[in-house]
Amino acid sequence: MKWDTLEEEPCSVARTVAVIGDRWSLLILRECFLRKRRFEAFQASLGITRHLLAERLKKLVRFGVLRRIPYQESPKRYEYILTQKGLDLYPIIMSIVHWGDIHMVDARGRPMLHEHKACGKMFDPVMICSECREPLLPKEVHTHPGPGARKVAAAPKDEKPVVRKPRTRAA
Repeated sequence: MKWDTLEEEPCSVARTVAVIGDRWSLLILRECFLRKRRFEAFQASLGITRHLLAERLKKLVRFGVLRRIPYQESPKRYEYILTQKGLDLYPIIMSIVHWGDIHMVDARGRPMLHEHKACGKMFDPVMICSECREPLLPKEVHTHPGPGARKVAAAPKDEKPVVRKPRTRAA
């Protein structure tokens, strides 16, 4: 797979990686969820070059993750607002945060805690089944080809599958 053709792959992971699969795009999204909206605020918190930031913001706007709206006329300046498509990335960002909190935390502890406004409690994000509400565990999920899956040519019926013998080490 080539980087610039990922968005055309019949794979949801590849298509998503085409949009948010580089470190700067993910960090820009983190800042958006922390309610930063302006170019200068992104640059100050990330330490990214102006050119690279402008390029990533353009990409996120092109994919419909952010919307660019003017907030000043002279000189013209813009804010970057998460669209619904961008807001729908929240579970992904929170999953990355949670993984980092579990596996990358140091002796100082978590760098940020998350409070659910509705109940006032600190929380960890969890993934649940949309149907039965049970937690999703990798060993309890099966996948099946969907309507957008790549069509794979089936082997002819009279052709027997190739069975290879496992290699053994010479003693």
